[in-house]
Amino acid sequence: MNISQRVKLAQELHDGIAQDLVGLGYAIDSIMATELVETNRASLRALRFDVTTMIDKVRREIFNLRASDVVNIQLNSGNEVRNNLDRIFNEVITNAIKHSQGSSVEISIADNGIGGFTEKDDHYGVAGLVERANEIGAHLRVESDFSGTKVMISIPVASK
Repeated sequence: MNISQRVKLAQELHDGIAQDLVGLGYAIDSIMATELVETNRASLRALRFDVTTMIDKVRREIFNLRASDVVNIQLNSGNEVRNNLDRIFNEVITNAIKHSQGSSVEISIADNGIGGFTEKDDHYGVAGLVERANEIGAHLRVESDFSGTKVMISIPVASK
């Protein structure tokens, strides 16, 4: 997806879903301002919190889509290298799961850059990696010092 398509999608998200969610939030606020049974008020508060969370997620996606400094890493010859790396990793992981008789598989990727990784506000790359790892029962670790950064993912293997 090129940058103009990303910006167009961000605009559509902003003018559509984001605005609809904000309107829904205001409607919930309006209902909560009336006299309600406390259990209904508590349910509406929980609903309002969920809507606010969705608004934040949509805004983050809009920000990510509009980011002009989107990193598009090109390793040597681009897609050919990526496709071959995908196949290599897939084969290595498949073989480890099928033949190792181990209880986990660990994947690590390291660079020899300047290191110094720290989590930053409004940067969700590593948080997204951790969330994805958690979804599959894996554990993700990041180590970084002056000699580079290393990301390790440990994935439990189901016993047969």
